[in-house]
Amino acid sequence: MSIEWNSDTREFHLRNDRISYIFRVLESGWLGHLHFGPSLAAGKAYAHLVPGEFFGYSNRLGEPVPFECPTGGSGDYRIPALAVELADGSGVLNLRYRSHRIVAGKPPIPGLPSTYTEVGGEAETLEILLVDSVADLEVRLLYTIYRDRPVIVRSARVTNASKGPLIVRAAMSASIDLPDADWQLITLNGDWARERHIDRRDLRPGRQSVSSVRGASSSQHNPFVALVRPAATEETGEVMGFSLVYSGNFLAEAELEPFGTTRVRMGINPDGFSWVLEPSASFDTPEAILVYSATGLDEMSHAYHSLFRERLARGAWRDKLRPILINNWEATYFDFDEARLLEIAAAGRELGIELFVLDDGWFGQRDDDTTSLGDWKVNRRKLPGGLESLARKVEALGMRFGLWIEPEMMSRASALFEAHADWAVGIPSRPLTEHRNQYVLDMSRPEVVDYLFGVLSGVLGSAPISYVKWDMNRTITEPFTPTMPAWRQGEFLHRYILGVYALYDRLTRAFPGILFESCAGGGARFDPGLLAYAPQAWTSDNTDAIDRLKIQYGTSLAYPLSSMGAHVSAVPNHQGGRVTPLATRAAVAFFGDLGYELDPTKLSEDERAAIAEQVAFYKQWRELVQFGRFHRLRSPFEGDGNETAWMVVAGDRKAALAGFYEVLNRVNIGPRRLRLRGLDPATLYRVSAWPPSAAPDQSSRLIGGDLLMAAGLVIEARRMAFPVGDFLARLYVLEAVDSEPGGAE
Repeated sequence: MSIEWNSDTREFHLRNDRISYIFRVLESGWLGHLHFGPSLAAGKAYAHLVPGEFFGYSNRLGEPVPFECPTGGSGDYRIPALAVELADGSGVLNLRYRSHRIVAGKPPIPGLPSTYTEVGGEAETLEILLVDSVADLEVRLLYTIYRDRPVIVRSARVTNASKGPLIVRAAMSASIDLPDADWQLITLNGDWARERHIDRRDLRPGRQSVSSVRGASSSQHNPFVALVRPAATEETGEVMGFSLVYSGNFLAEAELEPFGTTRVRMGINPDGFSWVLEPSASFDTPEAILVYSATGLDEMSHAYHSLFRERLARGAWRDKLRPILINNWEATYFDFDEARLLEIAAAGRELGIELFVLDDGWFGQRDDDTTSLGDWKVNRRKLPGGLESLARKVEALGMRFGLWIEPEMMSRASALFEAHADWAVGIPSRPLTEHRNQYVLDMSRPEVVDYLFGVLSGVLGSAPISYVKWDMNRTITEPFTPTMPAWRQGEFLHRYILGVYALYDRLTRAFPGILFESCAGGGARFDPGLLAYAPQAWTSDNTDAIDRLKIQYGTSLAYPLSSMGAHVSAVPNHQGGRVTPLATRAAVAFFGDLGYELDPTKLSEDERAAIAEQVAFYKQWRELVQFGRFHRLRSPFEGDGNETAWMVVAGDRKAALAGFYEVLNRVNIGPRRLRLRGLDPATLYRVSAWPPSAAPDQSSRLIGGDLLMAAGLVIEARRMAFPVGDFLARLYVLEAVDSEPGGAE
């Protein structure tokens, strides 16, 4: 790994053995992009890759010269990375290179989550200072390259060096110009209960984007996009990934312009955003993480998975095995008391479950969703001994205790609203929009964050709490805060997210032993920003196993299995009403952080035995699931979507777990083959099926890794609909063997 500065050609070359990122200082002083892609030789000049100089005042206006920090108004008519309103009302910038420095490691970003380093020599960071001497504006561009990852991390700091205020109208975390337009765009889209579905489409002339203006990264779009060559697959072809470490309004946009080049930009959504920079003040953008793969989507995903799991997630739970939990929500909803909860916990413990989570309804007068959000005091009618009594009794069963909270909200019918109605987000001259019987607290106000830290510290310190599910069940309307003047209201939504991060940071530091899981009405804030504080997230409120195939498959493009809460729920499913086999529900949930959303006291003896076996199986293999390398094998977004397959392989390639799922049974279609990936071709694997009854003819076979990858597992035909009809799942366990007793295939 190195960051080179060629003073003769004024080129910067960030490289390791897998990627190169190259740009140079043009004759005008602007920065021109040269290359992002496969690793190129060090010590060479690449200035010839930029098509000629661009000055912005000749008859060459509009030519697509590639820039690192493009601005508007000087002849580059493409989407800008930075827009600033100057004191005279103009917005034309002339940012010229002033200096640079190269530092070891990776500095943090004040107030924002970011990736980090732990060991010396792991990464280097380049900081470039650009200056507009007329506007007295300074822009620092930061680039970090890791030694062993195909990753470039980018962010920017904008500083007002003038004597009067300036207004930042747009500040992208990253912008990159690519020399051609032969790309397809992949995005993760959806809505509540169908989050992060994959969409892949050709780039067309003009601008194509995904974004959020909801105050959260949203269920509708995720702050991740990828550019892929049209022929690219999981295993082949060029892929570029772009991910934003941010939990608020974002924009990810690609523009194909008439000369056949592509510009990609990513950052805080400029729609509704502005930031007043007083003299000497600075504004820091969230960081964008760029990944390059020459060998398909699989390699891109692995880069994100390992980075997010190892150098974004923090704290004691980053490397710990996640507990198997049972949540009382779908078992009781709001109707419970201590005795009922202990019945559920005791029944769960008999099945081997390790953590009991008390969901909504434990506080205030909360018997339904119309009241008490914000009143974080135990409902003694339901829990006479408080949280401590319940938690101690749960611990006495041999389980840990977890708790649900929704700190960013309050109900109209609450003591908090009576005392601080002004803390609700809204415009004083207009009616407040009430959604889900709740309002959003103004997290941009330090006194609100201080209040929540104080009251929640009291709750979390009152009992032996090991886990917190932090929910957020509605997004922001009427964005406004009375604490700021009119000309600064464009700062509100970003300040809101900064307040959320501040509260997360303070609570996770105060309670380092608690495992935090983020939630936002399911997956509406499943983004890298929150993974820095909560290493796992509730993937979706929709726990239906068949719907989860698409949700978890799409989520895996950017996010590791260790970040995905994946639970087995009762049937008929409470969201969609579908009835699926218990084994199928488990076979999907195994590929994530396993939990149960059901009432174990109402199970049959056969169901109890099956769940006990599931729990034991997951305990045996959860280290592999959490830390192994995930591979997507068959996509539910391709063809008719009837089949899905994926697998996870141990780091030493001595074990693997593969899942095959068939939505609807098809009679008389013949056997199929499932080619596996990531195995050691020279290793012999014992292949067994789970549950064993799923494929009795493949209960224990010895097969070489080369054959499993070249020819694949044979998925035997199902000629009849019995004993299993639709919604089939089969798991295959692969374990390396030292010898070849009896021969092998």
